[in-house]
Order: sequence, then C-alpha cells, then structure tokens
Amino acid sequence: MKYGIIGAGAMGVRYGAMMQENAGIDVDYIETWEPNIERIKEQGGVSIARDHQNRHIIPVNIYRPEEYHGHPDVWIIFKKQMQLAEELERDSKAGLFHSDQYVFSAMNGMGHFEKIAKYFPADHIICGTAMIATRMDTPGDVDFMGAEGSEQMHMARYNNERPDAVVQQVFDDFTQADLGPIFADEWKGMCMSKVVFNAVCNTLCTMFEIQMGQFIAYDGVKEMARQLFDEAFDACERAGIYLIESRQEETDSVITISQAYKYHYPSMYQDFSKGRPTEVDYINGYIAKLGREHDYVCKTHEFVVHEVHLAETMRQFKQSVQA
Repeated sequence: MKYGIIGAGAMGVRYGAMMQENAGIDVDYIETWEPNIERIKEQGGVSIARDHQNRHIIPVNIYRPEEYHGHPDVWIIFKKQMQLAEELERDSKAGLFHSDQYVFSAMNGMGHFEKIAKYFPADHIICGTAMIATRMDTPGDVDFMGAEGSEQMHMARYNNERPDAVVQQVFDDFTQADLGPIFADEWKGMCMSKVVFNAVCNTLCTMFEIQMGQFIAYDGVKEMARQLFDEAFDACERAGIYLIESRQEETDSVITISQAYKYHYPSMYQDFSKGRPTEVDYINGYIAKLGREHDYVCKTHEFVVHEVHLAETMRQFKQSVQA
C-alpha cells in the first residue's frame, strides 16, 4: 500500500523513514511548516541519526497540501494537538481526503480522533500510541532515540472492531518496518495508558527541564508518579475507561522506559524549550477534564497544568526582558 504522512516532524519522519528503509514502502509527506520544507528540499531529504550516531540523508517526497495530487491508501497523521484542526481543514480544502482512504494517528494527548472523525468514517480510523522517543532539534534534522529494535506501539480501530484487511495490512507493514506494533482490543483504554504515562514523565521533565534519566535519579519519583497515576486511574474508571496496564505496571514503566531513554528530553520539553505552547492541556488537562465530567477532582493534575502554563509565561517574560 501507499502511505501519505501529514506532518514531517520528529515522529512523522521516524515512521516514514523506517517504512522506507526497513520495508521499502512508498511514502509521501505533506508539510505546512515552511522552514522544514525549505530545509528538506535544500539538503535533498531528511537528515536522520540514531542516538546522535550515523547521521545521513534520506531522500523524501515532500509537498505542501495544495501541491499534492497523489492518492495514498492510508494517511498517517503526526501534528501537535493545537495545530490539528487547522491542518485537517487545509488538507480537506486541498482535496487530499477521499472516501476510500484509511487514516492512522499516534499523536500525544487526547482529542485528535474526534477531529479526524470529521473527515473519515469511524471504520476507516486506526488509533495508535507509540512508545518511541524522537527529537527534531532543527528543521530537517531528526534523531531517533533508543536502540534499534526497541520501538513499540499499540493500535486499535476507532470502532473497536476486529481488524479488516486494510488494518491488518497496516499492522503487517508496521511490523516489517520494525515499529513493533501490538493490537489492542479497545482504543480509549489503549490511548489513555499512554496519556497517563506522559502526564508523569513528559510533564515533570518539562517543569524541571531535565532528561528522563535525571528524572528517575530522584528517590521520590515513584511516589510522585503514583500520586498522578492514582488520580488518572480513578478518573478513567469513573468514566468507564480501563487502561491496558495496571497502576503498578504504569508506575514501574516510569523507571524502565526512562532508563531506556535516559538521555531523552520528552517532546513537551522540546516545545517548551523553543518557546512553543505545550500540549499539557491535552495530557494532564484532559485527565483533569475527564475527572470533572464524572464528579471527581484530579487536584494534582489541575495544579500541574497551572504550573506548566506558569513556566511557559515566565519563560516568555524572561525572553522579552533579555531582548
């Protein structure tokens, strides 16, 4: 099958490059960030490395939405939550979406599948999560974090039905690309398992501007994690959402995954450090909103959301003073 990737950022490039290099799959990229488009075209492709080693250029086909006239079988979407609605509207107006196409996304946070469902039927939407750390420090340059073979992701249909032929082929293509796919039975519990993990590691690493390995070096990290996890699990259970991992498994994963990516700054910090808005409202904020909707107050998550926004404000203030 042919794939189109909407968003040539860190994760979009990670998926596309591994599909091209490991599985020989045909991939096109749709991008709207002009500095990224210009840099990729200037250097003849995307510059990729793994853990800062073996950097090389992979030629890619990259287009603005209005320039593209292809017809992928499956779209893969990796945009920031704040950008998604505008991106989908622009792509739709450019005539990119067709009734026979499927779509997959493993974006951070929650809220994106409801937006995607405005353009694709429920039985053509594949929900995903990815425990795959990637960074883009400058336009056109991407660094894959973690050893080869460490990639792991989950996927489930938006209608929670068993895989049809297309979904099975996507799974097989991801497997051949060494992305480590695993089928899940139900998408909300699958996605919330990743959200509550990010609500601990991504958010706290961002607040203190530290790598994941530095985070778990603190003796009290499990107690901090358990407090946030307990609130998140309580909110999910009241909403009838059951995560694919237990509270203990989630707590343990903070250590094991952070150890595997000990030199990694999470994506939320990457946005924060560059003065961009973070996705905290779609992670901790989503958990807090879910709790409020079901008569439960996630006090720690609500406080953490304010702390991150305060840190964003102070960073902007300091930059304006220095300027």
